[in-house]
Amino acid sequence: MNTTTNNGAKQYFEQIYQRPVILEAKKLTQVFQHGKTQRTVLNQLDLKIHKREFICVIGPSGCGKSTFSRVVAGLDPYHSGELLVDGQPIIGPSPERGMVFQGYTLFPWKTVKENVMFGPLMKGASHASAEAHAREWINIIGLEKYENQYPHQLSGGMKQRVAIARALVNQPKILLMDEPFGALDPHTRQKMQKHLMDLWQNIDITIIFVTHDMDEAILLADRIVALKANPGEIKEIIEVDLPRPRSAELMLTPEFKRLREHVDALVHAQEEELDPALEELPKIPRMTQVSTHK
Repeated sequence: MNTTTNNGAKQYFEQIYQRPVILEAKKLTQVFQHGKTQRTVLNQLDLKIHKREFICVIGPSGCGKSTFSRVVAGLDPYHSGELLVDGQPIIGPSPERGMVFQGYTLFPWKTVKENVMFGPLMKGASHASAEAHAREWINIIGLEKYENQYPHQLSGGMKQRVAIARALVNQPKILLMDEPFGALDPHTRQKMQKHLMDLWQNIDITIIFVTHDMDEAILLADRIVALKANPGEIKEIIEVDLPRPRSAELMLTPEFKRLREHVDALVHAQEEELDPALEELPKIPRMTQVSTHK
């Protein structure tokens, strides 16, 4: 990468680290109990996330990515350590931490507008106020023509946009996203990635984004938190020193490919450690007389 780009990246991260710490994990540990046995899923994680950062969390299956997002959301209590938002401990779910899952988790009996209104109504807003805020976010995500339709009438990308609007209408400090685009086709996924970057760059939000897709992590993140499994620990935190705004064309550059190779080595090395059988896959016996040779 050229010197100009390196200097720009250095200044960018200096600015990030000068911002307040919005989320801090101190020796965060999560243990699952299975009968008489225990399994440590997260092991003494120390992490500081700054206001308006875009963090991607990656790692092999079983490393605790989704577990981390659930304890930050307050959906699951953690075993030990500390987990703080603006210096205050997380003791349960809160509107200040919105959550978007891979499954769309919309209420199927409610329209788009009613789904987005749900959070404000639960917080005690009047029907008129909740409807006004819902409409504002429905317009932002570009679904104003579909506000009276039901989830089964929407495409996958539309459903996920509604889920994002339903989380953001509560004005959270942190948006947690657990594989939100994993079920989408590649073209829709790419459009949703761009839409999410546009949202993040224009609103006051910190995003923690869990993904298996290494290209997605590099395209979206300021920093990538790479976890290793058994137990889940931070293996490396990678600063993505690529200029913003980013587009899919960036994936063709040598700088992107360099980062991709580094992230790929981190994750795949762990996968082979977790499953040694991957190193010695058997030769498949011939079970057909039809040739594939030309």
